[in-house]
Formats: sequence, structure tokens, C-alpha cells
Amino acid sequence: MANSQDAYYLSLLALAEMFRTQEPANIKSCLQCLQAVLTFRPPPKVEARTHLQLANLLIHYTNNTELARDHLEQAWTLSMNIAGFDDVRFEAASELAKLYEHNRGASNAKSLLHRAIELSRQSVYWHCRLIFQTAQLGLSEFDYATAGGLLQMGLEYCHIQDVGYTQLLFLLSKIMVMLLEGRGAAEVQTLLAQANQKVEQYNGPQGQKEHLRVFYLVLLVCHNLNSGQVKSVKPALKQLQQSIQNITQLSEQEIIPSSGSEMFAWLPRDQLCVLVYLVSVMHSTQAGYMEKAQKYTDKALLQIDKLKAEDNASILSSVQLLLLEHSVMCHLIIGSKSQAIKEIAKVCHLLQQDAKQLQAHRAQLHTLLAVYAMSMNNSNAAEVQFNAALRTSKNRDLWIFANLNLAVVYLRCQRERDFVAIMDRINPDTLPTQSQSLRAASFYVQGLHAFFTSRHNDGKRFLRESLKMANAEDLNRLTSCSLVLLGHIFLALGNPREAHNMVTPAMQLASKIPDLHLQLWSSAILKDLYRQFGDVPREQESSQNHYNFSQTLLTDHMTASQLPEHQLITWTEGPFPLPSNEKM
Repeated sequence: MANSQDAYYLSLLALAEMFRTQEPANIKSCLQCLQAVLTFRPPPKVEARTHLQLANLLIHYTNNTELARDHLEQAWTLSMNIAGFDDVRFEAASELAKLYEHNRGASNAKSLLHRAIELSRQSVYWHCRLIFQTAQLGLSEFDYATAGGLLQMGLEYCHIQDVGYTQLLFLLSKIMVMLLEGRGAAEVQTLLAQANQKVEQYNGPQGQKEHLRVFYLVLLVCHNLNSGQVKSVKPALKQLQQSIQNITQLSEQEIIPSSGSEMFAWLPRDQLCVLVYLVSVMHSTQAGYMEKAQKYTDKALLQIDKLKAEDNASILSSVQLLLLEHSVMCHLIIGSKSQAIKEIAKVCHLLQQDAKQLQAHRAQLHTLLAVYAMSMNNSNAAEVQFNAALRTSKNRDLWIFANLNLAVVYLRCQRERDFVAIMDRINPDTLPTQSQSLRAASFYVQGLHAFFTSRHNDGKRFLRESLKMANAEDLNRLTSCSLVLLGHIFLALGNPREAHNMVTPAMQLASKIPDLHLQLWSSAILKDLYRQFGDVPREQESSQNHYNFSQTLLTDHMTASQLPEHQLITWTEGPFPLPSNEKM
């Protein structure tokens, strides 16, 4: 009878596998066969593995997460009593924790994962994988301390086990968490230097080494960009772009780790390529190369659409959001407000599908809407959105950026008392940031305030400081802003020659970016200067340029204001006021 039962369940397992692997797969019949296996009370190992198989099929092909959870709980419980059954035991724990996280909350998931970590110390692969998963869970809750502690634990474990590749992954992941947490630049720089040395000394397979190098270079470039070091980071960015090309030329066999205990990768190759596009967009935007940034953005978004059709991984949505956020800023700078608000609507469309993403990007969304409102000369909406960004921001530099722009809103509206109330937040001498670009922007805002209050000598002093910092790191847009405002101050002081020396390079830079608002401002000053010089042809040329720029901006302003997406500037809570086609 026992032999007969063995034959039955073994035949059912074979039949289930046939249904699963046929083209197209017959998942319903596969599930029925596996369910039937359990009726024959197979040995505990077979029973546990069958529960795991059923759960995986239910997760991937159905929405029946409750039944999947039941099977995983049975697989986990059964495997606890079977010695050396690591693959089923810990895969069940890993998948069950994911279901708990999405349906029961993170606390159940954490308890299960910590128990699994305790039990897996003899299995290098599973111990490391479970630590990575638990750290990721901490990150999703912005619990950087817990995530960092787990990654340090993994780092020390790998050192003891002498698994160098995974040890480096833990080190680089720890640095990534420190960057997200906003830890001190010196601390991060020290660990980055250690990581660079270890990556270059790593003598494993070339595919692994390139993978580690890309991870390290992404962190290095992001760290430098966070610090506003746009010029200094260029060599690392070129090295990153070369390294990703090297990876794309390797075969899959050369990339997949050779050791079973080190079968980890930070990201799949296609996702790495998209990430490098994003980093390139970030650099081009900060450097003031808007057309280049838009070209990289278009390529990356096209690639993301292709990847999402195959596997809608959460990182793809995150990268897509960041690309769209940068694209919005590019469109606002080049004077295309109508396209900017359409891109903001795309951001809203993505965020309304994912509550976690909305929580993570809420402050950025308020900031985008605020900057858009500024460009539309809607100061009231801009103020509301900037204050909403300040309430919801968990990022120190974004908080500073919002305060700097809010200060500009107050200056435009001649609200001196409100400006003075936030002056301490934007004082360049006490600004709580490592970013040189934000410090330079702070000096610029101080210069703007001095200009509006007719303290021209103070204005020149602040703007020269801003100019020095912007020039040092090729922050072209900030350089252009500082030059044109200096030119305006010299014009107000009755020094047209010095004004001309400032505004002419400002106009050249603004045209190179291109920044339509700066071109409009520069052409207005040049028109007045050439009139004073008696240079009629250049005065006429500047007048024509000024007219063309103003008409382009006015036309786009009218187009944007009539778009249904324009209503988004009124949103602060609840559902987005999107047009019906965006809600689909």
C-alpha cells in the first residue's frame, strides 16, 4: 500500500511539472496535481516542498494571497522538524515575510525574519539573503539605524566566513544606507575610500568585479552630487559609464557568481543600465545641460517601459519617478511649463497607485508643484506647496531647497517680514548641509534680498561669493543667475560698462543651458545698456530677442493655465484632481 501511494504522489508530481513547463503553461492543472499530492500524506520533506511549490504558484499566478500564506506557514512549520532542509525552510520564511509585510504589517515579517536569521547561521547563502531582506524591510520604514546595524552584522559574518564578494556587497549597501540617512560627508568619504580599495583588490570573476565597481561608482557619484561637486565628479561619472558598457558586453555566465553561497547581485544588468542613465540625468541637470539631461531621460524612460512589460520591479517605478521629477525641472528651466505640468501629472498617476511611494515622494511632489506655481507667477499656490513640502520632508537638502525658494517668493511679493522670519533657515554660514550648490544658492538669495532692499554693496559681496562657488564646480545655471543679478546691481549703481561685463557672459550661459527666463532677464538689461551706449543695432537686436522670449513664455503660460492638469497646484491632501484619462 505504501509503495502504491508513493507511485501515486510521484506520478502527480511529475504530471504537475509537465503542466508547469508546457507551452503555454497550464497552471490550473499544475495546482490541482499538487493539491492532490497532499491527499496521499507524502513524507514530510515532500509535503513541505509541495506546500512551498503551491504557495509560489499562487503568488505568481493568482491573487489568492491568503491560501498562499497558509501553504507557506505549513511549509515553514513542517521544515522546522526536518534536519538540513535549508532551501525549503528559509525560502518559505522569506516568501512568508513578504506576504506578512504587505498584508499584516511589518512587525510579523520582522519577527519571522529574525527567527530565520538565527536558524540560518550554518547556511551562508540563506543567512546573508535573509539579512539583506530584513535590512530592506527596515529601509522601507526609513529605519536607517536598524538597516545599518543588520548590514554591519552581515559584513562581520562574511568576514568570518571568508566570502569576499558578498562582504563587499554588505559594505557598499551600508554606505548606501548612510547616504540615504544623510550621514556626515567625512564618514561616508572614509568608507567610500575603503570600498574603492577593496573593489580594486578583489580578484574574483571579472563580471563580479565590474558589478561591484558599478555599485561603488554609483554611490561615489551620488555622494559628490549631493555635495554639489558637479565638476569634481566628472572623472568618476565617465568611469561609471565605461564600466556599465563593460558589463553589457559580458555574457550572463560571466556575471552570475560561481559560488553557490555568493549568488547575489545588487541589481540585474538591465536595471543597472537604467540607474546609470538616472545618475547621468542628475549630473546634467545640476551642471545646467538641460538638453543632454532630457536626452538621457527619454532613453531611460523608454527602457523602463520595456522592462516593466517583463517584470514590474519596484525599483523601476522609483527610478521612473526620479527621472520624471528631473524632467519637470528641465522643462521649467527651458520655459516649457505646459510640458512640465503634464509630467507632474504622470508623477501623480504613478504615486496614486502606490501608497508607500506617495509617502516617500510626497515632499518632492509638493516642491515640484511649488516651483511650477512660481513659474506661473502664482505666489499663493507656491507658498502653500512649499509649506506642505517643509511639513512632509524627511530630506534635509530638500527642506533647504524649499526654504530657499520660499524666500524668493517672499522677496518677489515684497513680504519683508515673512522673509526675515525664515532668514535663519537659509543663512549660508550656518546652513545644515554639505552641498556646495545649496550654499552657493543661499548666497545668491542673500544677494537678491540685498538688491531688493537697495543694499548694493552687500549684494555684490554675496553674489561674488555665490559666483566663486558656482564657478568652482561648473554650476552653470547658478553662475548665470549670479552674473545677471550682479549686472542688474551695477546698472542700478550707474556703472553700465561693468554691468555689460556681467550680463554678456550670463546671456551666453543662459543660451547654452538653455534657460528662457534668464535669457529674458538678460535681454531686458542688455536692451537698456545698448540704449545707454547708443548702439542702435544691438539695442534693436536685444529688443527683438526680449520680445521673442516674452512671447514664447506668454504663449506657453496661456497653454499651461488652460490645461486640466493645471488644477494640481490646488492639491495638498486626498485624491489628485487629475483629468479622467490620467486616472485610468
